[in-house]
Amino acid sequence: MFSGIVFAYPFLLLLLVIIPLIAVWYGLKHNGLYPEINVSRTDSFEKAKKTFRQNIIHSLIVLRLLAITVIIIAFARPQRSNSTQDISVEGIDIVIAQDISGSMLAEDFRPDRLEAAKDVAVEFINERSNDRIGLVAFSGEAFTMCPLTTNHASLINFLQSLKSGMIDDGTALGDGLATAVNRLSYSKAISKVVILLTDGINNRGSIDPMTAAEIAKLYGVRVYTIGVGSLGMAPYPFDTPFGIQYQNIEVQIDEPLLKEIAATTNGKYFRATNKEKLSEIYKEIDKLEKSKIDVAEYRHKREEFLLLLFVAFGLLLLEFILRNTILKRIP
Repeated sequence: MFSGIVFAYPFLLLLLVIIPLIAVWYGLKHNGLYPEINVSRTDSFEKAKKTFRQNIIHSLIVLRLLAITVIIIAFARPQRSNSTQDISVEGIDIVIAQDISGSMLAEDFRPDRLEAAKDVAVEFINERSNDRIGLVAFSGEAFTMCPLTTNHASLINFLQSLKSGMIDDGTALGDGLATAVNRLSYSKAISKVVILLTDGINNRGSIDPMTAAEIAKLYGVRVYTIGVGSLGMAPYPFDTPFGIQYQNIEVQIDEPLLKEIAATTNGKYFRATNKEKLSEIYKEIDKLEKSKIDVAEYRHKREEFLLLLFVAFGLLLLEFILRNTILKRIP
């Protein structure tokens, strides 16, 4: 019942020392209320039965002491599962850099490239329970959707919320990679990985992709690059006055650049023409060294003092009723 209970202000529990002091004071005071008389025989007193009122005469102080005890405990703010626990887990730090440019809406993957990449990434995240994983999105510019975290449920929510058109269109490979590397720059993990998924050619951004690759190398970040798209042509949906119309467009992926980025950082390049190809990346990542990572787990607070205050109120109410009815004194 009391497992997992901690107190926000445990020092207030020291006030409980007043409870026995009040009890001693009451005992001394109670004994002094009644005068003593000397009698020759006590037979008549022994035959007299105590009334109900006499039996509960001390219930008032008992109720008062219980109420004070409960109030002191409530003021110490008991809380359940309100703890920050530092733990060490075996894992690696990974940042997924996801291209969300307009070309990711091509439907050579089902339902389209972006949704297929998200589905496979979710499966990957679910299988990497001990890893810290972050998420960077890029098209014409780059931004961090989720920093490194072991809260994979929140990470998946961020991933699933990615949409093409959230930022300016284009493919800023250098910016996307540099942003992902920046998330890993303070990591103490032995293995630091960026998974860079794109289906286009670098045509935007302020950072050259190879400059970003050199920065990744400097920080010991291994980059796995993935060219997403089928070979040849791919159907792409266009909005027209007559509704969605499909037109085949050429699949253009700068494979030489992606291979160079991977080689510079001791990573590997993959050409993903379907979901099955993407799973090869995860098998490769599983071979990486694992390192211990200190993680702070934040647990949900649940205050318990309110119930105690209701209990204290009930005890005081009962004392008030007894004091003014059954145990009422007439001056």
